[in-house]
Amino acid sequence: MRTSDIVIGVIFLSQTVVGVLGNSFLVYHYLLLYFMGCSLRFTDWILQHLIVANFLTLLCKGVPNTVSAFEVKDFLNDFGCKLIFYLHRVGRGVSISSTCYLSVFQAITISPKSSRWTQLKVRSRSYISSAVYMSWILSFIVNIDFPMYMTAIWNHKNMTNIRVYQYCSSVTHDMALDIFYAVLHSTPDVMFMLMMVWSSGYMVCILYRHKKRMKRIHKSNFSFRSSPEFRATKTILLLVSTFVFFYTISCLLQINMSVTRDPDSFMVHMASVFSACFPTVSPFLVISH
Repeated sequence: MRTSDIVIGVIFLSQTVVGVLGNSFLVYHYLLLYFMGCSLRFTDWILQHLIVANFLTLLCKGVPNTVSAFEVKDFLNDFGCKLIFYLHRVGRGVSISSTCYLSVFQAITISPKSSRWTQLKVRSRSYISSAVYMSWILSFIVNIDFPMYMTAIWNHKNMTNIRVYQYCSSVTHDMALDIFYAVLHSTPDVMFMLMMVWSSGYMVCILYRHKKRMKRIHKSNFSFRSSPEFRATKTILLLVSTFVFFYTISCLLQINMSVTRDPDSFMVHMASVFSACFPTVSPFLVISH
């Protein structure tokens, strides 16, 4: 076994263990609050969907990547390849949509009462609740092609028109069809990213205006920094900025792999590492705030 394979295996194993422990702690935290009869905020409900998506991403990517890095061959059959790639893509899609909805809901929540969002505040919970459930359905539908083309590597040992992803493979298409699928899978992600960036920028502007306003009111005893709204906004902005950073790199690598006939192992490993970074880090960002 090469040293590079051992290093990659340790990275995947560390990401998976740390990420699962962090998300499991959040699950324990919410279960504890539930049995104690505590009321949760709506953002906590969205975070619970994000936790489920994190588990899907980590378990369906981290575990098989770790096993593959330690040179265990042919440990997945066709059904296993189809299932883990499909569930990973579903978890990835729900992860970006849940982070987006967190940002949008918080932007609506802290918007001034005199703004155009006043009427939307009342109905925002029902709208976003429906949108979260729809994002699961959309993610299941958009990624339905993955089970159709993913197969075990040992089924195609003597074929040349395949694209190998460490422990699984897929049949390659012509370039036009590859570009079509890349655009199909990227379009919802780009839309969510734009919404996320817009709502985050809107929140930053609100916080900046409030800070300037508070400087003029020296006798005010109210501190927005100590309010639950400010702490929630700060946490969500931190989540969004972290997500945008890791997801942008992951998305570029995924697109590159989609249009490359024979992606090298380094590119495949880096795409897997960056796709697991946010599910690993995000629970600790929530816990720390």
